[in-house]
Amino acid sequence: MEDFKRHNFKKLKVWQMGMDIAKAILDITDTFPISEKYGLKSQMDRCAISIPSNIAEGSSRTDKSFSHFIDISLGSSFELHTQLLLAYHRKYLSAEDSDKMETKIEGFQKATMSFQNTLNN
Repeated sequence: MEDFKRHNFKKLKVWQMGMDIAKAILDITDTFPISEKYGLKSQMDRCAISIPSNIAEGSSRTDKSFSHFIDISLGSSFELHTQLLLAYHRKYLSAEDSDKMETKIEGFQKATMSFQNTLNN
């Protein structure tokens, strides 16, 4: 069996950033119109929750496998970014809230890609 160390996901900066994004998105989408309950709100909630969840799940795997879960988490963050832009377009959130979330998401993506590079070396 391949020798590897498990990562404590709660201590990982990228997991903490992902949790921050997920919490903020859940709070934001709670303000969306009821008509979006099964539409954009649901989609954004699932994407946001997927970000830290995949990091946590992958943290118990080998670094190669963990890197795959990081890819999934990153994919969810890019999907969420697109949905955030659509929510702003629909005027479900302010420009200020949209900008804050874009900054958080882009910061997460940058940090996560850097972290992933350490796994692949």
